[in-house]
Amino acid sequence: MSTRQNLLFAIFGITGLAATLAASHRLGVRADDYRFFDELVEVKHLISTRYIEQPDAGKLREGAIKGMVEALADPYTVYVPASERGEFNKSLTGEYVGIGAQVNMQQGWLTIVSPLEDSPAFRVGLMPDDRVVEIEGQSTQNKSVEACVGMLMGEPGTPVKIVVERKGARLEFEIIRERIKTRAVKSFHRRDDDPNNWEFLIDRDRRIAYVRLTNFTPRCSQEVLEALRSVGAHEGRLGGLVLDLRGNPGGLLSEAEAIADFFLKEGVIVSTRGRAHPEKVTRAVSAGTLPDFPLAVLINGASASASEVLAGALVENNRAVAVGARSFGKGSVQSVIELPSGNGAEIKLTEQGYFLPSGRSITRKDDSAQWGVDPSDGFYVPMSDAQIIAMMEVRRRQEVLRADQPGQTDATDWTKTDSILETMLDPQLTAAVRAVQARIDSGAWSPTGETGSPAGRIAAEELRRLEQFQQRLMRELERAERRMAALEEAADSQTTTLADLWPDDLDLTGGTLEVRDRDGNVVTLLDITGNNLERWLLDADVQPRHREEPPAKPESPGK
Repeated sequence: MSTRQNLLFAIFGITGLAATLAASHRLGVRADDYRFFDELVEVKHLISTRYIEQPDAGKLREGAIKGMVEALADPYTVYVPASERGEFNKSLTGEYVGIGAQVNMQQGWLTIVSPLEDSPAFRVGLMPDDRVVEIEGQSTQNKSVEACVGMLMGEPGTPVKIVVERKGARLEFEIIRERIKTRAVKSFHRRDDDPNNWEFLIDRDRRIAYVRLTNFTPRCSQEVLEALRSVGAHEGRLGGLVLDLRGNPGGLLSEAEAIADFFLKEGVIVSTRGRAHPEKVTRAVSAGTLPDFPLAVLINGASASASEVLAGALVENNRAVAVGARSFGKGSVQSVIELPSGNGAEIKLTEQGYFLPSGRSITRKDDSAQWGVDPSDGFYVPMSDAQIIAMMEVRRRQEVLRADQPGQTDATDWTKTDSILETMLDPQLTAAVRAVQARIDSGAWSPTGETGSPAGRIAAEELRRLEQFQQRLMRELERAERRMAALEEAADSQTTTLADLWPDDLDLTGGTLEVRDRDGNVVTLLDITGNNLERWLLDADVQPRHREEPPAKPESPGK
């Protein structure tokens, strides 16, 4: 038996190895994949047998896998160990088993932000700002949100007892856990007669609806359809729609395709391509298409992935105008794959890229001058940070769900469009509503934002942000240089300086960089196209030779 085989059996055991081989077979693992692990197995064996302390094998395995995934330099490909799978799937699908409440930590205590619609928390009467001081007899003081949420979650139909402080009084609740599905569809105001549901008509006279989609979770397309059905879209009674995708990070591509198909009778929605997959083109079909009405899609820099697919499909098929700011620029498709080893771990793996109907990728790269989906001509409406914060605060107040349905505390008339828009403090929403109103009244789209292509303005703003970032870095470098000068003086002769590979005034542009292996064989020849080479080599695994003579020239071929 070879040394490698001995190591394998020593580490995994015969049973574990058999299971690993079986799982690998199901993934289609090849012989060279096993050779890839030779050094990993050897390092694992050395650490297990000779490291000063007994290592945790599970942590070593997770570290090796995470290191491999991180080496891809893809922020969207992640390894999810079994211990994190529940929280990961909760964020991916919006589903979990618990009491149904948004929570955070305030002054060291778990606090209810808002119960969710139709949830056990809402039905027993939990209120915003309730302080949850105990869960099953355990204090929540100074515990993490994750630890408290873990105690609230469990199996469907099981009870959990909590103690709440409200206005100085202590209240005890026994809540039966249920499977919770967070709603992805929201609007501008909860209905006064039923706060579990939203009021969708933002202009009752023209019957313009406002639908905000927060995530592309499973069945969110049905939520959108139900919202539109509630305002008569299927019967042709809807005058227009503002579909808000701002801040929507994406989710299931299939849900974005389904929603696009609601509005499109024909045309390409999106195409996907990947090394392991043939190109797939998704097209709209006429069956089930809603009656035609003016449609404005709201996007901003936090609209990503499936949001960009939906917005791009509607705009490039001339079904909608895009209002707001340029989207994020994430054009990659991830698949969630459960590892067949049986441990319960998953990997979210980038397998494909998606392309808009025009064939353009929306992916933002370091050398991209354009990315994502741009607002339509005349509908670019940038917002300052202060405006965004004010808008988000109003939105947060409208999302809070209260069981006692308190009386209206502001002067807003939620039946009047002007009063609503004034209250929402949202210039982009106002621009979108005004655009749809004008389209209904005049039959044509009229600009409600900046006219002309926004690409130049967006590029200028991005350049300004990068210049500011560069200036901050330069200030930090100057600060570091002052600190180094002070420390060099204090350390005197003990100070070492960074290597200077060649004179600073030397122009290497047009020269050649030759790389050799340890035996003197030429590995590659690189053309030098600029004078930044020394800056990058200072951080590389190189050092200047400590001798005067130059390296020997390579012999000519055939000698």
